[in-house]
Amino acid sequence: MEILNDEFYMNLALEMAARATGQTGVNPVVGCVVVKDGMIAGMGAHLERGTPHAEIHALQMAGPKAAGSTVYITLEPCSHYGKTPPCSERLIAEGVKRVVIAAEDPNPLVSGRGIEKLRAAGIQVDTGILREHAVKLNEPFTKFITTAKPYVTLKTASTLDGKIATNSGDSKWISNEAARARTHMLRHQHQAIMVGVSTVIADDPKLTTRLPVQALNPIRIVVDSELRIPLHSRMLNDEAAPVIILTTALAPPDKRSMLEERGVEVIPCGEGPQVDLPLAMTLLGKREISSILVEGGGRLNGSMLEARLVDRIVLFIAPKIAGGLKAPSNFMFSGVELMSDAVTLKNLEIEQVDDNVCVSGNPIWADTVST
Repeated sequence: MEILNDEFYMNLALEMAARATGQTGVNPVVGCVVVKDGMIAGMGAHLERGTPHAEIHALQMAGPKAAGSTVYITLEPCSHYGKTPPCSERLIAEGVKRVVIAAEDPNPLVSGRGIEKLRAAGIQVDTGILREHAVKLNEPFTKFITTAKPYVTLKTASTLDGKIATNSGDSKWISNEAARARTHMLRHQHQAIMVGVSTVIADDPKLTTRLPVQALNPIRIVVDSELRIPLHSRMLNDEAAPVIILTTALAPPDKRSMLEERGVEVIPCGEGPQVDLPLAMTLLGKREISSILVEGGGRLNGSMLEARLVDRIVLFIAPKIAGGLKAPSNFMFSGVELMSDAVTLKNLEIEQVDDNVCVSGNPIWADTVST
């Protein structure tokens, strides 16, 4: 049985915040609960960029009960004017008595200023309640707001012997139905999805989100250094989501014109012969794409890993053995000479998904933002 305490209410706020993952754009997900006289008086979550923040929704629901209340917020309330007014000022104006905050805001425009403003107004502020949970929830926001580059989740599925297809190239299906549903949920939770052109040529995927209820379709990004993508590809002939193609200066100008006539955004990333992936991440960040789900083949996966551009890996392992000396594997790159130099994951999570196993974690990069 749960105990009625600060963690009880903060858990509720965190749950509401988590439900909005994927729909707030470059903004963080935030939940808020207002408690007065032992009762929940108001609840709210930030639902969309440019709309009221979680605190505003909760305070509006609480109405007059906000005065003298305790407010639980998963992320430090903002103290600056952006697309909406500062939430810290609204909390002060409502006369709340105490504010409990899970995590400080990593945004340099806030970064403790919201807490200082509340305390200066005589409001009791307590921080750090379920902080680890709150920080994990907003890893993509933290990466984007501190580096201006997207948070990259690399999802892949393989057999027990690390194969993502057979010798003949057949890959349907490696993972089970439950794992594939998880993948579509990941698509809903990321602003963009990225694959290599070889995947488009081989599978002609739509790269949309297919779940039992309506979900968000991510921006579709294709890494295609020579613009080999066929014009009849399904993603080029629907309006499900925008398409961006990352290419090089060597790409044929006539093919680029044909793609742009179809509404495709073509972004040159380097002089060639290969797409400069670090540059691509910078350019995508400038377009306010804050999170990307990579569902590429072994070469794109390997290149992203080798360039240290991956923030999280999600690997589904099926109880199958494919064999084959020419069968592709999850990560195809030059590799390391010593096992001590192998990429290692931290924050490891292991879960059984029906007869598949999901292993996820954050690669340890010594020179990137800690998550």
